[in-house]
Amino acid sequence: MRRATTTALAAALLATGVTPVFLTAPASAAVAKHYDDFNGDGRRDLAYGGYNGDGREGGTVTVLYSTSTGPDTSRVQRVHQDSAGIPGSGEEDDQFGESLASADLNKDGYADLVVGNPTEHVGADDYRGTVTVVWGSKSGLSGGTNLAPVGGAAGHFGRDLATGDFTGDGSPDLAVIGGEEAWLYRGPFTKSGTTGKVSKIDKGSGGWYSSALAAGKVDGDGRTDLVVIGTEITGSDIRERAWYLKGTSTGLASGASRTLSDRQQGLYPSPVIGDFDKNGYGDIALGVPDKDGGKGAVTIWRGTSSGPGTSTTLTQATSGVSGSPEAGDDFGYAISAADANGDGYADLAVGVPHEDVDGREDQGGVHLFRGGSGGLTGARSSWIAQTVLGPADSHTAFGYTLRLRDLTADSKADLAVGAASSALLMRGTATVPTKTGAITLPELGGTLPD
Repeated sequence: MRRATTTALAAALLATGVTPVFLTAPASAAVAKHYDDFNGDGRRDLAYGGYNGDGREGGTVTVLYSTSTGPDTSRVQRVHQDSAGIPGSGEEDDQFGESLASADLNKDGYADLVVGNPTEHVGADDYRGTVTVVWGSKSGLSGGTNLAPVGGAAGHFGRDLATGDFTGDGSPDLAVIGGEEAWLYRGPFTKSGTTGKVSKIDKGSGGWYSSALAAGKVDGDGRTDLVVIGTEITGSDIRERAWYLKGTSTGLASGASRTLSDRQQGLYPSPVIGDFDKNGYGDIALGVPDKDGGKGAVTIWRGTSSGPGTSTTLTQATSGVSGSPEAGDDFGYAISAADANGDGYADLAVGVPHEDVDGREDQGGVHLFRGGSGGLTGARSSWIAQTVLGPADSHTAFGYTLRLRDLTADSKADLAVGAASSALLMRGTATVPTKTGAITLPELGGTLPD
């Protein structure tokens, strides 16, 4: 997600850690089953933006490796530009870890972490930006290689990232935003820095400036598709739009687009893609937190065999949804999709970090919309309040960042929720994620990647 956070999110969670040692079975020389299994043990791991330690600066990524009971918070790995084997060095205004994605880019059986540092200075080029692939291995993440920006990609290179097999050739590819444009880096990737062909993802009509990305399978043909959020300028018209691109054997083909706002309103969260009605086609969820004076909304752009088609919109005014829409709530500030209850339908978590509750300002909360026949409805929604963290308080901003993924290998996605001074991982159940047995995530200092 590429969205600025409030000043309430500046609280620090500083903790000491140890270098992780991992004893896992060797992975086979094939693409990793999970795009976020960094040590090849068959379980999803978790990486997110963390706080800098004492005496260093420039951005840190916190990595937790999963066990049979979930992420192991007793062994925390911190990856930054002063880590051994990582190119560059931490500088005051760097943002190493501002964007994150992952996939087994070199097809060795271990997922690799892709780290964006969009404000990195390179030589005389201020804010040129870098994208670093940190390589997975039996012992976890170790060593890194920078990707070279091509042509006009320099300039906040790495602002957002997304991975997927867009060409269907079995090699994961990488989409990158740089120079306010999106670029497709085709796989395979090597530790020496070589990649397949690189091409610009150009809308070709009017002025188009890309800001956020999401990858997923929309049209059911097996290839990964891409959604780009951007600003489109035509004459005096400035609109925020979502643009769908279909994966093909030769790359990405331009498809349908839709308007999110008829004026430039700032940054939007990255879309997410999930099959909410289990019809074989991925539906695109688009968060529009600034809609109607900040009341917010989420539009579901339904997938079909020919790409996204009709749409429906969810708000806090939707029948069955807890609460009521108020200016500044920012419903849809963060969104994430996965199957949280194990019924085969994708579910959608929606953050409302600036919801006022019982007179407490910006306390926040999360709505979980469960998928089912016909897709998402308010009748299948649940409210997860900030109180799961403890006594309610103002400016907690619970739900400013979210991630739904199965980290316990029980076929039920667990819900990670960020707040101003804490972050919680709640286990998935047959109904809604529960605070019973919840894990406090250490040192969340940014946003959770989807």
